[in-house]
Amino acid sequence: MSVASAAPGRFDAPVVALAGALHALAFAPQPSGGLQLACIALLAWRVGAAPSAARAAWLGGLFGTAWLGAGVWWLFISLHRYGGLPAWLSALAVALLCAFLSIYLAGATAAWWRLRRGRPFVDALGFAALWLLAELARGLVFTGFPWLASGYAQVDSRLAALAPWIGVYGLGAVVAYVAALLAVAFGRAAWRVRATAGAAALAVVGVAGLLPRDFTTPTGTLRVALLQGNVPQNEKFSPQHQPEALDWTLRTLVAAPAELVVAPETAIPLLPAQLPQGLWDALRGSFADGRRAALVGLPLGDFESGYTNSVAGLSADAATKPGGFYRYDKQHLVPFGEFIPFGFRWFVDMMNMPLGDFDRGPLAAPSFEVRGEQSVERVGPNVCYEDLFGEELAARFRDPSRAPTMLANLSNIAWFGDTVAIAQHLQISRMRTLELQRPMLRATNTGATAVIDHRGVVTHALPPHTRGVLDATVQGREGPTPYARWAAVFGLWPLVAAALVIVAALGLRRP
Repeated sequence: MSVASAAPGRFDAPVVALAGALHALAFAPQPSGGLQLACIALLAWRVGAAPSAARAAWLGGLFGTAWLGAGVWWLFISLHRYGGLPAWLSALAVALLCAFLSIYLAGATAAWWRLRRGRPFVDALGFAALWLLAELARGLVFTGFPWLASGYAQVDSRLAALAPWIGVYGLGAVVAYVAALLAVAFGRAAWRVRATAGAAALAVVGVAGLLPRDFTTPTGTLRVALLQGNVPQNEKFSPQHQPEALDWTLRTLVAAPAELVVAPETAIPLLPAQLPQGLWDALRGSFADGRRAALVGLPLGDFESGYTNSVAGLSADAATKPGGFYRYDKQHLVPFGEFIPFGFRWFVDMMNMPLGDFDRGPLAAPSFEVRGEQSVERVGPNVCYEDLFGEELAARFRDPSRAPTMLANLSNIAWFGDTVAIAQHLQISRMRTLELQRPMLRATNTGATAVIDHRGVVTHALPPHTRGVLDATVQGREGPTPYARWAAVFGLWPLVAAALVIVAALGLRRP
């Protein structure tokens, strides 16, 4: 009996679309692994009952479009309110993006419909492999857009114990496998088949929760201060409002007594040469006495030779480096917001996006060393969107002796207003801490400014859309997780290879 031995229904399309939209709710504000499993199981059930591969593709694409549409609708705000595009064009652009990115899932469901053998456990494995390939394609092709990759919804579940082993994509594949088994358990197969599939699904979840979780050991601690300026996006680059926000940032940076002070992405929204004469040198001098350090988001470079979305590290040690400070340049840039894809100059020219075509930094950048009372901590900066790419952060673990002991995400998602994007980004950062078992310092403009420990627990946080400083003491960690070991060397290719082997094996079956 196959995974989906149920007749196709006239209400399949609206039901699957609703399941896709509900799937988006499984990620934030509070992750719900159970809701996610139910939604994906429903998709597997109805795709298996489809009368043709074309119908299966339609249902997969519909689920994916609804999932992304309900999850990233806030892109409309950045395009319309702050980018200046007409409302109709902004809505159309978001809809087309969601539909395009759902082509991968549509192809996966069509392929699964053709490759099924009528054996529930084998078919569930095929569903998981094709689901994994679809998610990897969305996360890698055309620079990738892995926002709401399915594993993020499991950050609070028992399956989260798999994160330091196989990462968010591997976790998503296990979710798809369990969901396909649940589709059998609640379908119309023989009762013994349904009971066995349900027991197997429960066993996977149970065994995952028993896996070893701790692969790292503590180093020292740092007293940190994380700034949240709460500057509305329409005021951030405004000459009328900029001086007040910049004054607050600079005064707070200098006054904070912490060993490490972190200010968000573009907290200084001007190139150093555009600041009042002597101001940049005075700021660097404030951290040159060896007692404190700072990470500050700002653009660096010039309009002739190019500029970068960067983080400057200020300390006594950094003062001896070229330029007088540590420099981290964002490597993974946001399409349209930070670089212009080929053929889309016309689209970007319609928007009011300042500093919208950055140069890229190196992939495996060195960490920023901060001297605490107990040890020297290596802080690995990443800027906003970069913490979606755990495999790229893992590249910094190739040499464990130089790997970060803490991560610091500097973000500004004021572009998306007071929306669920803030909570979604927080869950993404929590997954990175589970994969790499490093605490994450999140200093953001409007939220979520927070400290996350190495087990994915938010230990300190500021309310979003408020101005303030978050003080905390953070425990560093050293030692690689299994995921950090293999992803640092091979990237995501082991997952790609495993999925292709499973799909190829299914394809070799006799007609």
